[in-house]
Amino acid sequence: MIAKIYPSSCHGNVLIPPSKSMAHRAIICASLASGISRIDNVAYSQDILTTIEGMRALGAEITTHDDFVEIKGINDFSRCQSQEIFCNESGSTLRFFIPLFSLCDRSITFTGRGRLMERPQSVYEELFHAQGLRFEHQDDRITIEGALHSGNITLAGDVSSQFISGLLFTLPLCEQDSYITIQEPFESRSYVILTMQMLEHFGITTEFANANIIKIKGRQKYHAGCYTIEGDYSQLAFFACLGALHHDLSITGVSHTSKQGDKVIMKILKQANVNYREIPNGYQIAKSEVKGCEIDLADCPDLGPILCVLAAFAQGKTHIKNAGRLRLKESDRIAAMETELTKLGVNIHSKDGDIYIEGQSTYPGGVTLEGHGDHRIVMSMAVAATLCQNPCTIIGAHAVAKSYPQFFDDLKSVGIEVARYE
Repeated sequence: MIAKIYPSSCHGNVLIPPSKSMAHRAIICASLASGISRIDNVAYSQDILTTIEGMRALGAEITTHDDFVEIKGINDFSRCQSQEIFCNESGSTLRFFIPLFSLCDRSITFTGRGRLMERPQSVYEELFHAQGLRFEHQDDRITIEGALHSGNITLAGDVSSQFISGLLFTLPLCEQDSYITIQEPFESRSYVILTMQMLEHFGITTEFANANIIKIKGRQKYHAGCYTIEGDYSQLAFFACLGALHHDLSITGVSHTSKQGDKVIMKILKQANVNYREIPNGYQIAKSEVKGCEIDLADCPDLGPILCVLAAFAQGKTHIKNAGRLRLKESDRIAAMETELTKLGVNIHSKDGDIYIEGQSTYPGGVTLEGHGDHRIVMSMAVAATLCQNPCTIIGAHAVAKSYPQFFDDLKSVGIEVARYE
């Protein structure tokens, strides 16, 4: 799909979609629980549909409705109905599934598309080999065989938290207690806490023995339950930045008490001189004189692309640090943002995991931008295009289906002029 974004001003209210991170976790936990669970406020993005199909393959009976799912969980792992699990482009799905599907104790192959199989999996590879299990990572697939077992596991803290979460789903089902030691720097801690909270909701006990060691009791059982998915702060960020740069905008559908790591967007906006106030279930964002600042992405890498856009239109210089993991996402997000913002005329450069941007109030636009097969690049460039003097075209705009299928509809609902072509 091609999207053409015209210079236009936003207004009104936008309802933020449910959290993809929390939906992954809730669907997996419910699928592992004996009995019937109901998960409300589910948005069927490509990634969530991928997780649903994977858990069905494991043996869960999942019925989808307009905005909720009913799940009859599995009793044991012998009901796995497939030896090949397609993970599409979802890094979360793949990394959550690998240790979990090992409990089937037979050969399982994971496939995907895009850059998924290029993304690092050495954490699991080393762990599986240390336990004498099969782990083969080829260009287009990963094959495992043998059931992961309990023990003392040490992981680097500066790799994706998805590895830690994958183990947290799995180790409670093993025979003995386990300990996961996370080496400093422990980045994306908030995502690990989200996983632990979801596990607790479905009857699984995990706890921090200290700041860097998680204790997981063995021989636990998941319990069925109901859960409502809250709004997604990583998606809120696009409209919060739009409102800050354009015109006052109300954003609803999120919890003020959320534990999502990407809620830090609100602190970052304050740091960048953006004015906002809390309203019921959301925020009123005011158009502000946005100023450059230093931003640390260690605990919120998904915010990187849209914060590059915020910096591009801010007064002064912005330094975005600890952004190295952006290079290992659906695209090399640092290189992608550097390429596309440079087309607009933005003064941006990067070195390793640091991004440096000197902003200005507007740019000529009138250029064709590439989506790089990455939902967050497409959405970020769409926000940037609204502030340019001439319309911009985005090629590959369909990538938004990965996490936020209705993004362009929501953009139009707040007054942004968008034309779409297949």
